[in-house]
Amino acid sequence: MKPQSTLTVDGQVVILAGERNLLEVIRKAHIDLPTFCYHSELSIYGACRLCMVDVEGRGLQAACSTLPEPGLIVRTQTGPIRELRKVNLELLLASGHHDCPTCGKSGTCKLQSLATRLGVTQAPYTAPRVEQPLDQSSPSLVRDPNKCVLCGDCVRFCSEIQGIGVLEFTHRGSKVTVAPAFNKSLADVDCVLCGQCAAVCPTGAITVKSDVERVYAALQDPAKTVVVQVAPAVRAALGEAFGLDDGLVMGRMVAALRRLGFQKIYDTAFAADLTVIEEATEFLKRAEGGGPLPLFTSCCPAWVKLAEQDFPELLPHLSSCRSPQQMFGSLAKDVLPGDLGVARENLVVVAIMPCTAKKFEARRAEFAVNGNPDVDFVLTTQELAAMIQDSGLAFAELAPESLDLPFGFKTGAGLIFGHSGGVSEAVLRYVAGDLGATAAGQELLQEVRGENGRKEVTVTLPDRTLRLAVVQGLANARALVAEIRAGQADFDFIEVMACPGGCIGGGGQPVAAGAGVRRRRATALRHLDTAADLHRPQENHFLQQTYAQRLGQPNGPVAHRLLHTRYASRRRIQGEGIQLSGAGAARIPVSVCVGTACYLRGSQDLLKRVMDRLGTEDGAEQVDIRATFCSEGCDRGPTVKVNGHTLHHATLDGVLDLVAAARAGSLPPQEEPPCAASH
Repeated sequence: MKPQSTLTVDGQVVILAGERNLLEVIRKAHIDLPTFCYHSELSIYGACRLCMVDVEGRGLQAACSTLPEPGLIVRTQTGPIRELRKVNLELLLASGHHDCPTCGKSGTCKLQSLATRLGVTQAPYTAPRVEQPLDQSSPSLVRDPNKCVLCGDCVRFCSEIQGIGVLEFTHRGSKVTVAPAFNKSLADVDCVLCGQCAAVCPTGAITVKSDVERVYAALQDPAKTVVVQVAPAVRAALGEAFGLDDGLVMGRMVAALRRLGFQKIYDTAFAADLTVIEEATEFLKRAEGGGPLPLFTSCCPAWVKLAEQDFPELLPHLSSCRSPQQMFGSLAKDVLPGDLGVARENLVVVAIMPCTAKKFEARRAEFAVNGNPDVDFVLTTQELAAMIQDSGLAFAELAPESLDLPFGFKTGAGLIFGHSGGVSEAVLRYVAGDLGATAAGQELLQEVRGENGRKEVTVTLPDRTLRLAVVQGLANARALVAEIRAGQADFDFIEVMACPGGCIGGGGQPVAAGAGVRRRRATALRHLDTAADLHRPQENHFLQQTYAQRLGQPNGPVAHRLLHTRYASRRRIQGEGIQLSGAGAARIPVSVCVGTACYLRGSQDLLKRVMDRLGTEDGAEQVDIRATFCSEGCDRGPTVKVNGHTLHHATLDGVLDLVAAARAGSLPPQEEPPCAASH
């Protein structure tokens, strides 16, 4: 037998088994080495230096960026190391305004918990800083640059996992900061509002924008009737805020919501069952009638926003189904005014969601009737926990209560919407029957489930073969779209969820890092599905009753009016562009789009080369060079406009040719149409 490779950590021999760095080996030895900027799912950054260890013969090393080698002798708790960690933490505390009692991250702040753990009771260092304004432009997030410690977690997650890249380090030296391009606000860049930046931010620099006070105001208004829907993933995570994992969280949540003043408590999983029937019917109609395939799911508002921004040519492939949140809101505002004897404008629908993008989705103009929204307010799981704590309710002592009918009834298919693969599995249950009834079916469903960023499965039915893909993380979605465009991938049905693990890993869930937490949440939903009496949406008799009494046929006229929508190309960044050269009435305008889609196709390098050539050659005073942010040609970038004429797939030679033509008078100015308002 081949001898095993080992190293020693604090006198303990540890077997090496493919760990990527010393930090993983040390944690394998049951030592919780403090870290600040390390995330196992992101690239190594090594900025905080809190994970410093003493490697015999090599001195101090950052454990996160040091490769494990056989024979190393590692010490993690020497006196100098402990003192160094304290100094490094004190320097982090000096890097911003960390007013813990009033910070939105207080209680879940990593900086706060590390200070307690390492015994740092004061911040002896101060750094000169200029107070920066809060960015409250987003409907979902608040960015406070004064609390940023430059750990880079948000930058790496947005770029590496989501493939969006709206946050980046800017400036140099003591002026370095993290901000969107050109210091724009989050509302003015192509942020999809997934909230993962807030989930990984270890301080209060990025937090969820709270609607708690607005909900309290509605609850205390005697003219309003306030009802609430609860998403499947919420019940899998709310207990974490109270140290509970006993299977009674949902019942206690219902009891707490009633005590808070909500008059009816319903289950978004009812609408998830509804979504399955509508989406599966739409898919079968497309498959039989030659409609555009693949069909992409439309439950995730962050994915929908990305498609509108970067892939407008794919919009006909998105399901026209609203998300379960919006289906519920539309149906509730259609049915409940009559049932409860209240005018629509006095019925307030609140949604409890794991997702920050749902706040944006509820505000979309198409999800309102005469200005009255179908869903009035969206609270995240974090916000609900805060309301329960604020009310003084002893959550763990509440007796479980039942949801209200009919919209509180659901099947297991609706519950599994909360994690990646759940939508596809629910559709398969509807289209192909109870696949779990056979060993082959169980094997097939295991392929749809799981933690991989991309899963593919082929389903053979009596009359057809279906090819499905399940994608989590928008960088994976972007890669899949590129393969489809290039003819390298072919699917019939594609489920996309922006957040790792799906909704269970949403940006509004209780702050908890790592795949292990998401795995526990997914398991909780699986157990609820297993314990359910019914597992296919067509078995939901309250849903069938709703079709018979209100909706008519799936995908019928009434169902389309209440449950479906349509999407349109969405400009991503407002403004007239950033002027990079002199301006003047006689100058030739040259605009280079540096939005995300064009950036990924080399527009930043092209802009630099255009500046180098046109900014230094004779006649440079004749051009006005600007960096702009959307030319509505996301699939054909880099995009450049010269004298109002658009050049797609632009090259330096192509730009120079157009500028030469404009100078010669053979490319007259072309007036551009007014820009559509950005969303």
